[in-house]
Amino acid sequence: MNHFLTIEGLTRDDLGSLLDDADEFVEVLHRPIPKVPALRGKTVATMFFEASTRTKMSFEKAAKALSADTMSFSPGTSSLSKGESLKDTVLTIKAMGTDAMVVRHTATGAPWRIAEWIEQPVLNGGDGAHQHPTQALLDALTIRQHFGTLDDLKIGIVGDIRHSRVARSDIQAFSTLGADVTMVAPRTLLPVVPEVFDAAVSEDLDDVLSDLDVVYVLRVQAERGGASVFPSLPEYTARYGVTKERFSRLKPDAIVLHPGPMNRGVEIEGAVADDPRALILDQVFNGVAVRMAVLFRLLGGEHAE
Repeated sequence: MNHFLTIEGLTRDDLGSLLDDADEFVEVLHRPIPKVPALRGKTVATMFFEASTRTKMSFEKAAKALSADTMSFSPGTSSLSKGESLKDTVLTIKAMGTDAMVVRHTATGAPWRIAEWIEQPVLNGGDGAHQHPTQALLDALTIRQHFGTLDDLKIGIVGDIRHSRVARSDIQAFSTLGADVTMVAPRTLLPVVPEVFDAAVSEDLDDVLSDLDVVYVLRVQAERGGASVFPSLPEYTARYGVTKERFSRLKPDAIVLHPGPMNRGVEIEGAVADDPRALILDQVFNGVAVRMAVLFRLLGGEHAE
């Protein structure tokens, strides 16, 4: 594995192996000193051309937990504002001595283009509405920790699927690992050609709610036009929001996930987000372990122990 750009094309064994590595790093993160020397001497650059809290900080935490150094790029204070091209920016940072680059960009395909310019590993931290592969891994890890497996689980992905890179990566990962996935959204927030996804489709959350083992809630992505395709947020909440009432109709062991950032009171009620069966903070913690696993795999680290 030279780069980590997409879930597409990874086999069940590929995903299972990465999740097994992540499980080992979960144990590391629970130690009194949550750090191993596996990547000592390596430098990881985080290049985020789009806002991020969870992904950026967890990649930086993951690198430091592996004893790597980090460099953080901020476009607003860079020479991009002076007209420097993306390619020259990337080559400049490469010349400073980086061993891997984590890239988030608003443009679909940007991490692939960067991977053509440099020989160092490139990790996709999210590109446009296309892919977010480490998010899919951390979500799969969180589900596997709770149920032991994803085989035959019924997972409903609810919300703005059309504009969601998380949904695309998750559907590919969950289905490859044996789950039955249903996309739940109004027609205007479903993919233009939903048939290309390995998932069923429902436009009525209440029709499928009681059958689900996992309710994966997405926010409406206003920055990509998601809020322009239905009449109002209150109407969206009434039809697709995971309210306390809907939560009460789930199976007793069903869980709720959300990739963040949450819009409480819109796609998820605050009381649901704070319930012990909403494993949202588990996802955040697992994000560090998953990103440790991917960095470790790409940079050829020594065994964690």
